[in-house]
Amino acid sequence: MDEKTPKYTAPALEKGLDILEHLSRADGGLAQAEIARALGRSVSEIFRMLVVLQERGYIAFDTGSDRYVLTTLMFEIAHRTPLIRRLTTVAAPLMRDLAQRINQSVHLAVLAEDSVLIVGQVDPPARHIMTVRLGTRVDVWRASSGRVMMAFQPEDALSAMLARAPLPPDMSEAKLRADLAEIRRLGHEIVDSFVVKGVVNISTPIIDHTGHAIAALTVPHIERFGDKVSFSDCCVAAIDGAARLTHSLGGGVVGDGLPESFSRN
Repeated sequence: MDEKTPKYTAPALEKGLDILEHLSRADGGLAQAEIARALGRSVSEIFRMLVVLQERGYIAFDTGSDRYVLTTLMFEIAHRTPLIRRLTTVAAPLMRDLAQRINQSVHLAVLAEDSVLIVGQVDPPARHIMTVRLGTRVDVWRASSGRVMMAFQPEDALSAMLARAPLPPDMSEAKLRADLAEIRRLGHEIVDSFVVKGVVNISTPIIDHTGHAIAALTVPHIERFGDKVSFSDCCVAAIDGAARLTHSLGGGVVGDGLPESFSRN
């Protein structure tokens, strides 16, 4: 048997999952014919699936545009899982306090299917902010959150991820492993954003009692005229906040501690 051939199949279930996954990539929703065409199905094939998904609350039909859109139900279900529920409950007040003190956005991420999933987001009082939408998925190798989490994973987990998710052409495994070793030494990563020019990510892992990262706290720092909190103080506050969250979850301190100063350059 071909290793890629599934041992068991459930065509109806797979059809429904295909619809949900495809709708998750369409910001404005999709018409029934568009969904059918994209999935290589007939309109009649997916009609009953759409009806059931709508009745169960996973999707909604916008009568104004004749398009189907995802509801927040899947996001709500994800937040019922013990790990995410506990993380967001414990982290929420700390993130709100941190965002207020440093006047920067703060987000919380976990690893999900070899991607980084944003499960918590708090905006600061500033008018100009850098925010990441809840539920956003980011390529694990190009996200600061993903890199700091992978730096504190068991070797077998890291090797398995490398096998499942090959690196992009401009990144070698040797360079990545060197970066992860440096993150382990420092206990955090401060690096220019891989996706937004001018943003510097301050990212720190959240460690559980096993010594492995279960999440990452990240401040996507933007520099504004008249900022009252220095970049150095933002770094110290973000790393200290992550350390307090780690402590509340039973984890220990990682890295060499807090340097005396930081620079954006």
